[in-house]
Amino acid sequence: MGSLLFAEISRQRCIHVLAEARDQARILMKKIGFLSFGHWTPAPQSQTRSAADALLQSIDLALAAEALGADGAYFRVHHFARQLASPFPLLAAVGAKTSRIEIGTAVIDMRYENPLYMVEDAGAADLIAGGRLQLGISRGSPEQVIDGWSYFGLPPRRGPKRRRHGPAPCRGLSQCTGRSRA
Repeated sequence: MGSLLFAEISRQRCIHVLAEARDQARILMKKIGFLSFGHWTPAPQSQTRSAADALLQSIDLALAAEALGADGAYFRVHHFARQLASPFPLLAAVGAKTSRIEIGTAVIDMRYENPLYMVEDAGAADLIAGGRLQLGISRGSPEQVIDGWSYFGLPPRRGPKRRRHGPAPCRGLSQCTGRSRA
């Protein structure tokens, strides 16, 4: 009888120790995901020769990451280069095809974004993804996008009113759109 009691106490102690270890592991658990720049090039040796290839392969990558147990899929936004440039249709597609992983942007350079349109697009992608969207934004970087405004056909401001980091912020819907609410 004594050995049976000892075995039961030992079993209960093992269960207790394992439960404590499990709880500690949850506290210390790190999340893992991936970051894709979405590079593409029309070179013959490339397996990603077009923007369409980059987008479709990004969706496949997110599906595979979720199947392997990854926690996140993040996409870098880089205008004026052969990389992913329009994140929200991609994030909406990834959100529709996955169910668990967090999705998001690594960095959106706000110098080239209309904040009102971006919030609408991000909100739609987040609704499709069931609330799993995370945005990463920045004020910009001095790379080849330094004169990115020129790709939109916008002349730089001249004189003392010229701002260094993008257009002036909007002070309400009518100022941004040129329309009144009426």
